[in-house]
Amino acid sequence: MSFLTIGHRGVMGVEPENTLRSFVHAEQAGMDAIELDLHLSKDGALAVMHDADVDRTTDGSGPIAEKTLSELRELDAGQGERVPVFEEVLDAVRSPVQAEIKDVAAARALSEVMLRRGLVDRVEVSSFHDEAVAEIARLVPGVRTVLIASRWRSDVVDRAKAVSAATLALNIRRLTLEVVEQAHAEGLKVIGWVVNTQDHLRLVRALRLDGATTDYPEIRRAGRFTA
Repeated sequence: MSFLTIGHRGVMGVEPENTLRSFVHAEQAGMDAIELDLHLSKDGALAVMHDADVDRTTDGSGPIAEKTLSELRELDAGQGERVPVFEEVLDAVRSPVQAEIKDVAAARALSEVMLRRGLVDRVEVSSFHDEAVAEIARLVPGVRTVLIASRWRSDVVDRAKAVSAATLALNIRRLTLEVVEQAHAEGLKVIGWVVNTQDHLRLVRALRLDGATTDYPEIRRAGRFTA
């Protein structure tokens, strides 16, 4: 089984997260895929940023949803980087992308880009929200989807199956072998996040995970050996 190492917001442990600089570094480091986050701007652009507000990761303040793309472009996202839109990331790197969406509205906007550019084979879509996963699956036939959870109940595998997700991405600090075995028995892959230490890597091996999301490029090399 192929073990995947996914760059979390690029390689956010060493670069400004969710910036073109971070994504290019992740690709150059040999990450198997690049994870990023999408929010809609006031004028409907797919802005690449994790938080709903710009405060933590830029020199601005306020909700993304209340700013136009032009206004977002004026912000410094770290080391002079600008807030990218999804299409710019696609053009800046060739790596497979795991795009996390926050809601159904983002799913609809993302579906338009995926269908227009033929991205089913390159872009996997993830979300904490079952309804967003179900919506992107409805809008983009054949899309690969991931249900994410930090805390979950015993029905998490059933939830993934209900929205036709192929993969579960689960918090490595709360993941158990029982959940992994249940998911694998149902044909689902399991990715652990965020895997940043040797202890995490040992847990990845013990749990027989299919992949790991990490902030640091060196985890890929260690992960290849450990997993």
